[in-house]
Amino acid sequence: QVQLVESGGGLVQAGGSLRLSCAASGRTFGSYVMGWFRQAPGKEREFVQAISWSGDRSYYADSVKGRFTISRDNAKNTVYLQMNSLKPEDTAVYYCAQANSFITAGTISDYRSYRYWGQGTQVTVSS
Repeated sequence: QVQLVESGGGLVQAGGSLRLSCAASGRTFGSYVMGWFRQAPGKEREFVQAISWSGDRSYYADSVKGRFTISRDNAKNTVYLQMNSLKPEDTAVYYCAQANSFITAGTISDYRSYRYWGQGTQVTVSS
């Protein structure tokens, strides 16, 4: 059974930074794409960023381009999301997810490509 545990969320002022972490256990972490999604109240779950199993490729939503950076440490079974220049519209619950074996570059932003999910961590950005 795969477990994903997010941490690092909190309250921050606009323009500030946060670093989210997601610790994984239960499946060979270094073999799978990892992603971050977010969901704001009343909105659908939204793709944020994803990273290849080796960490050499990353994918991002236009809304976070230039502000957020995903990274991973396969030795620690952990994926990170560094969030800079935060905006009030970044307020959401952020979820870490581990992809299934069939994910492609064309489906990497589709939540249905991810098999395991964490419980989420709240990020609130005040104006």
